[in-house]
Amino acid sequence: MSDTESDSVIDALTRAATVHFSSAREGERAMWGSGFFVAPGWVLTCAHVLAPHLRGDRERVFRLGGSEVNDGEPLEARLDRWLLDGEPRSEQRVPVEQDLALVRLLDPDVEHECVWLTDRTDYPGGQGVVQGYRPENQEDGSAPVVRRAARWKATARINGFDDDYGMRFRPEAEFPKGGSGSPVLDAHTGAVVGVLKSRRAGRDGGMAIAATALRRFGPAYQALMAAHDRWHGQSPKVGGHNWIERQHQLPGAGVYTGGDQWSPRDRREALFLLSGVRPPDGIWPVVELAKKARGGVASPPGQLLPHAWRDGHGLLYEAGQPVAAIAALHYLQLVVEYERSRGGDPAPLADWVAHRLQDVPRIVHTVVTQATLPPRLVPARGPDGRDGAVVSYPIPGDGSTVVIVELEPVCDAPTARFYWRIRVDDGQDVNEPLHEEQTGDGVPPEQLVRRLRGPLDEVFASVDAPGAPAPLEVALPVDHFDTAVHRWQLTEMARLHHPAYVGVRRMVVLRDLLRRGRPDDTWLARWEATVAAGALTAVRTPPPRQVPRARHFADMPPSAVPVLCRPAGSGVGRRAIGLALDAGHGVALWHTDGHPEHGCTEFCEEMHDGAAALLAQTACALELPDRLRRIRDDISGSRNGGHWAEGVAMLYDDPTRPLPADDNGPVDSP
Repeated sequence: MSDTESDSVIDALTRAATVHFSSAREGERAMWGSGFFVAPGWVLTCAHVLAPHLRGDRERVFRLGGSEVNDGEPLEARLDRWLLDGEPRSEQRVPVEQDLALVRLLDPDVEHECVWLTDRTDYPGGQGVVQGYRPENQEDGSAPVVRRAARWKATARINGFDDDYGMRFRPEAEFPKGGSGSPVLDAHTGAVVGVLKSRRAGRDGGMAIAATALRRFGPAYQALMAAHDRWHGQSPKVGGHNWIERQHQLPGAGVYTGGDQWSPRDRREALFLLSGVRPPDGIWPVVELAKKARGGVASPPGQLLPHAWRDGHGLLYEAGQPVAAIAALHYLQLVVEYERSRGGDPAPLADWVAHRLQDVPRIVHTVVTQATLPPRLVPARGPDGRDGAVVSYPIPGDGSTVVIVELEPVCDAPTARFYWRIRVDDGQDVNEPLHEEQTGDGVPPEQLVRRLRGPLDEVFASVDAPGAPAPLEVALPVDHFDTAVHRWQLTEMARLHHPAYVGVRRMVVLRDLLRRGRPDDTWLARWEATVAAGALTAVRTPPPRQVPRARHFADMPPSAVPVLCRPAGSGVGRRAIGLALDAGHGVALWHTDGHPEHGCTEFCEEMHDGAAALLAQTACALELPDRLRRIRDDISGSRNGGHWAEGVAMLYDDPTRPLPADDNGPVDSP
């Protein structure tokens, strides 16, 4: 079969999994658009297909049907989730990266076909086959004209890409109205690689959304793909009328001549068994294990970040062809070792790898059976099973990574609003912003967490190591130092072993946004002296019954840390923290939740005693952020809202790792 021909059986299987949507209300017969089954009870489509009909009522029940689904009888379904950010306006065009929706059948017991979704991370190219439904008028004698859904099919060559997720077709293909949401099949590999998004108005051609955009669903993506791989792993394997057996006949299967090659059948069994392993702790473990399985060679540039174990398998292709069995088996064995290192027992996967090794040369057997994890993927644990030694905060050149959020107030805004950007400091350099919002009206404080949640989740997933989440630094002006960043909840539904509060799972510190660029000598000299001083001491700020004065802060010894039992963003606390910054202090603690107008209370004494004890047990300033995180972890476990440290924020502003200078000022004319 040539690259330009599609397989008739795979075409039929795709058609059997394809459906169309319509209203469940009497008298509303118009078809909305197309979609297709990707796992038992799960249908994938474009968000813009459903949005006009679900506006204001996302719980609305609607119908889906297909000529080969449920004997042609419609089924009831409901939106499960979509990637849309808020409710779209009717005149808005949905961006490619947001235009996916997942639909669930109300009856989970209906049997149906499911497409095979690609596991490849790179962009597909070449001949595509698109088939779905379109609305068609039908007149029956004297009966009124009604609308019904008619099947259609088209071939189209993928010849261009638009950013991370857009795939463009050459203009010779014509896509009908109602086709949005149809599956796009790669004829070369026999796998669905995208979702038809749009046609070009008045012209041939159009655009599709790459299947890799599904990864933006986060944990739901992992669950969906596990269900997909289980379904295909358990489907009948006799005869040739299934996805995998037919893919064996296609050019994308590679030249399979023996046990040292990796076949579509091997891939099916591997992904089926990987679906039974717990999801990885972020993106970084998948990247590292795939890299080691490739002999230490990183994946080709341009690959999207992997979120699930199957995505790591998808990194083992070279020029669109599967690699030799040694790489795939090595990767699977590394997953086994990783799961064992965190207390799991992936026996089915381990047993299958051992059985598959019987068909490979001795060198492959040796490489796989002697597989060991990269050192940084081995979690350090104490004898009680908790994290071991206190973790020192990153310093330049130690190979550690820090995530930085810069929050800058919008000038002249009638109320507080912020522009923001997210960077990563890898210990060598501070990268250019990975995400940012620097135009428009800005974001009000109460919406910051919601706006930052998705971008931060993506960045953390790419840099976190198992058992060692990257620290978070939030740089903002002193007037906003009482922003309780450590209480941010970056996930609406956290896993039981992953606390929702960011300050519980990772070190969270604040930095002064105005200290961007080259550090001044006072700040640098005090920082170096503080780090060299070893153990720290708490200094009550301001002293009892006194107002803050500059000499209080200038005369403090290097080991001294200013501690405020009041907010730092206004009043006496604002003056105190401002003088501390002027005197070069890079470390300070304060209480963000307010302070009585007339003197301190018993809680203030409790806080100062607690801070003094914390600092006394800290052998070096580099330990302080992790020691405070551990206290927050204990507070979270005991749910003690009255603990002295519950509302405490920390300034940890390292001048040896300065924030990039502000480049938004005037520039010379070219």
